[in-house]
Formats: sequence, C-alpha cells, structure tokens
Amino acid sequence: HVQLVESGGDSVQAGGSLRLSCEVSGFLMRGACMAWFRQAPGKEREAVAVISRADVTLYAEAVQGRFIISQDDAVNTMYLQMNNLKPDDTAMYYCAADWVRGALFDRQGYNYWGKCTQVTVS
Repeated sequence: HVQLVESGGDSVQAGGSLRLSCEVSGFLMRGACMAWFRQAPGKEREAVAVISRADVTLYAEAVQGRFIISQDDAVNTMYLQMNNLKPDDTAMYYCAADWVRGALFDRQGYNYWGKCTQVTVS
C-alpha cells in the first residue's frame, strides 16, 4: 500500500520561507520520479519541481532560484524548501511519485499522490 503524506504547510508573509515534507511508504523512491505539484483556487494543478529517475532536479520557471527539491532515501522523505515566497505561491501543495517515462511535468504520469498541504502567502 503506497502512501504519501505531506506536511509543513503554513501561512507566511511574502519573503518568508517554508519547508514542505513528504513522507513516503510502500514505494521505493530511489530510481523513481518524485515531484511537487501545486493547485491554486480556480487553477489547474501544475508541476513545481521534479527529481527525475536519473536524480536530475527540474523546476518550473515561476519557482526557479527560489525553491529547492530534495529527497532523503534513508528516511523515505522528499522535501521542498521554499524561499522568498510570494503571494502567487499560495496553493495546495501535493507530492507525487511514479516511474514516469513521459513528460516529467505532466500530472498524468503520476499515479501516487498525497492529500496536500496548504501554503498561504500574504
């Protein structure tokens, strides 16, 4: 049984930082694609950051230089360090996992999802 559980969401002021965590169970992170997506009210769910199967990190242009994705296989946890947060970063943040062979930023490629954590930036 695969389970992904996000935590770390909060309400912060613009310019602040947050660190999201995604605890993974029942799924081997090593060698898989791990990703963070977000969904703002009234908008489509979009990819924010991805760790590819080759351990290459990729970022959406909107967060490039501000967010850092990482994972610790020893504790089966993925992270998203978010710095210099902006009001446009307000969204529900989801972690996702799968052995994606297509477009890494396409949500259709991920079958395993967490239930999200809320980030609000004012």
